[in-house]
Amino acid sequence: MCYLKYNIFLNTDFRKNSEAQFQNELEQIIKNAIREDVGSGDYSSLSCIPTTASGKAKLLVKDNGIIAGVEFAKMIFKHVDANLNIETFIHDGAAVNYEDVVFHVTGSSQSILKAERLVLNSMQRMSAIATKTNTYVQLLAGTKTKILDTRKTTPGFRACEKWAVKIGGGENHRFALYDMVMLKDNHIDFAGGITQAIAKTKAFLKGNNLDLKIIVEARTLDEIKEILQSDGIFRILIDNFNYDDTRKAVELIGNTCATESSGNINEDTIRRYADCGVDYISSGALTHSIYNMDLSLKAF
Repeated sequence: MCYLKYNIFLNTDFRKNSEAQFQNELEQIIKNAIREDVGSGDYSSLSCIPTTASGKAKLLVKDNGIIAGVEFAKMIFKHVDANLNIETFIHDGAAVNYEDVVFHVTGSSQSILKAERLVLNSMQRMSAIATKTNTYVQLLAGTKTKILDTRKTTPGFRACEKWAVKIGGGENHRFALYDMVMLKDNHIDFAGGITQAIAKTKAFLKGNNLDLKIIVEARTLDEIKEILQSDGIFRILIDNFNYDDTRKAVELIGNTCATESSGNINEDTIRRYADCGVDYISSGALTHSIYNMDLSLKAF
């Protein structure tokens, strides 16, 4: 199974990460979740349902939004029981409404029940993230600005949450600490200043034969001016600026590198920041401030 088939991590920032890595991330999520939920056995099912019993269930939507996690659900079902059959009616990224049926799953009743909670937990959260992301994407329509996620994700579930952002039409920021350098305020302060942090970073990357992009956070216009004195910066993070200063920052930076706004980003402010001319807007709210879409898996 190929993660590229499911449109995960396709932006440039992730091309150095192998397909096998991300496939492994997804498999580890499933294995750990089954270990956590099933343990030594699903005794509720084992005690009252024959091992030979077969059944059929439908994934029922009880909300409105963007569905996500259909392909991940297939991975879960196949991990639990390769003989389960899934008939898909609605695919990842599609708009759904109350009482829509996304898929049918047929096969061992015990297997369906074993996978049920993990499928629902995953799809409910992924769909909520895709829905919120799509809302932001629609608010940015007509601008050049793209919405980015952050590392503010659920521990152990990051791959799926970033997948959901892509399904919703957003872009992925760095996946983790290892695939991009991001010099934030604490790095800069601990390193003794912006220029020192950048110089030390470049020396470290060269000394360790690492080819990683560098993003530097700026808290003031003066810090942006200082960052621009160093070559080789991929993107400047314009953090917690007001609208006027954001426009000034974009003008200062020009075509030297890409620009990213963060801080105070919500549905009321995102368009105004985009209109300041930034290339990207990053928002932790895509993954940390969402309400799960209501879904259920019903036997029939």
